[in-house]
Amino acid sequence: MQVTYKCVIVDDEELARQLIENHIALLDNFEVIASCADAIEANNVLKSEKVDLMFLDIEMPVMKGTDFLKNLIKRPCVIFTTAYRDFALDGFELNVIDYLLKPITFSRFFKGIEKFLNAQQPSVSPKETLPTKDSIFIRVDRKQFKVTFDEVLYIESIKDYVKIVTEKDQHLTKKSLKSFEKLLDNRFQQIHRSFIVNLNKLTAFTKQDVEIGDIELPIGENYKLELIRKLTTQEDD
Repeated sequence: MQVTYKCVIVDDEELARQLIENHIALLDNFEVIASCADAIEANNVLKSEKVDLMFLDIEMPVMKGTDFLKNLIKRPCVIFTTAYRDFALDGFELNVIDYLLKPITFSRFFKGIEKFLNAQQPSVSPKETLPTKDSIFIRVDRKQFKVTFDEVLYIESIKDYVKIVTEKDQHLTKKSLKSFEKLLDNRFQQIHRSFIVNLNKLTAFTKQDVEIGDIELPIGENYKLELIRKLTTQEDD
């Protein structure tokens, strides 16, 4: 028997609500049960209906979407829909499924739906998610040095070279950051045109930078949203 997921759209802009309704209409097993102009109206729906997925705008009159979500005791899965990048960190902290920037194309919308569907699946055993490779050899002068991924803190691009900083030392090898990234597994993420970090080593982050102990590294504007998505996915795992 096919499951039908019940959706609520919350946005003060009628055209924005209509766009999401049109996107949902292209999906077989999703149904819009309410389209709300504000959080108060949406709250009444949540009290009376079982909702699986809520598309929630952030900047709304009366109550912001973030404040509304923080005050909900029983929450459906949520995908933020907003015209502003600055709330990505709030999305991470509130553990939302995805963060869609307006205008929302169907291809980007569909990625959010895929994340929602993946979240409905049983958890994967940790043994199945372990990387198959835990080290690489890099050329330094005339030697090949073994670098263990677990020890790497971050990688920095310096002209035609990359500097690999580990817990114990650092190595400089002639390689582009882009080509070096292909050698790494999914615990690594580019956060700036000059930096790749080991996500497992992060001790804190803000909208502007990440911290690895006493080390602060900048987050580039073009990499911010992808970093938040990666951290969110990692949190869910």
